[in-house]
Amino acid sequence: MQLTSDTPPYSESSFDPHAVTTIDDLVAIIGVPKESTANKQTNFLTPLLIEFLQKSPFYLLATANVNGTCDVSPKGDPAGALYIPDERTVVLPDRLGNRRVDSLKNIVTNPHVGLLFMIPGVDETLRLNGHARLTKDPALLEKMPMRGKLPNLAIVVEIDEVFTHCARSILRSQLWQPDSWADPSTIPTMAAMSAEQKQRPAPDESLGKRTEEYRSTLY
Repeated sequence: MQLTSDTPPYSESSFDPHAVTTIDDLVAIIGVPKESTANKQTNFLTPLLIEFLQKSPFYLLATANVNGTCDVSPKGDPAGALYIPDERTVVLPDRLGNRRVDSLKNIVTNPHVGLLFMIPGVDETLRLNGHARLTKDPALLEKMPMRGKLPNLAIVVEIDEVFTHCARSILRSQLWQPDSWADPSTIPTMAAMSAEQKQRPAPDESLGKRTEEYRSTLY
């Protein structure tokens, strides 16, 4: 099926008689969590949660604009690049990118953020929800240098909820099992997918895939 900008999404192209539209319907299907699970979050970091954060080199930042339209952006640095000034606050560096800054634009108009922190080889993840603000405070930026360069901005997150997430999704996906990984040479490149989206000629990949210039200018 060839999709275009005029192709309606599934939710608009057909009526689903099995749609789940109420919380009661959802609970009837899924059930209720154990009390320990329902109430496992805190609004502060403990020493072990801080240790997990400091050892995480990769996380996902979820934001939404003032209308509720969502975005998720991957972020990464060597472990220990975050600044944690106290048990209620995490400071994230914003570094060199493509200047779309979708997440940052969202934070300016809607401070609610969600974060998912991951550690390679570790099946559990850590989730954090809170309110964010942007700052160019030199004192904060100077705490998060990388390869001699300071971040452009700092994202200061005041914690509303923090809790650990079980390993089921990681185990099901076999994410950390190399023998389950696809051969990278068989995966479409960003350049190829972008060209297809915009109906441009396919890029010349005769000299290899994933040779973009940005790979040598991370900071």
